[in-house]
Amino acid sequence: MARAKLKAPPAAFEAFVRRFPELGQAWSLSSEAGRQGPLDEPTRLLIKLGIAIGAQREGAVHSAVRKALAAGVPPAALEQVVALAATTLGFPSCVAAFSWLQDELEPRSRGRTKSR
Repeated sequence: MARAKLKAPPAAFEAFVRRFPELGQAWSLSSEAGRQGPLDEPTRLLIKLGIAIGAQREGAVHSAVRKALAAGVPPAALEQVVALAATTLGFPSCVAAFSWLQDELEPRSRGRTKSR
């Protein structure tokens, strides 16, 4: 899959890491550990999206969608993850997750990116 350029992390994340550099380093190490193993990048990113949806973490869903799109994961695959979660999480939770996914997809369909 073609990899698009991923924008810089949100300003709040960057400010947090500047304030707490040791936590930023720990975050980087744990992220690296998650990349070790047999799963390819698109699969890992879809799993991360599913975890974010299950935990009902709006910011994490936004982040997972942006990273997956930058890695070339098609929007239809992201939408399928939301649909797969419906039988476990229920309709209201999945509608919320779908709206968070759309927050990231809609600006792209209009030819612009969402500023954060």
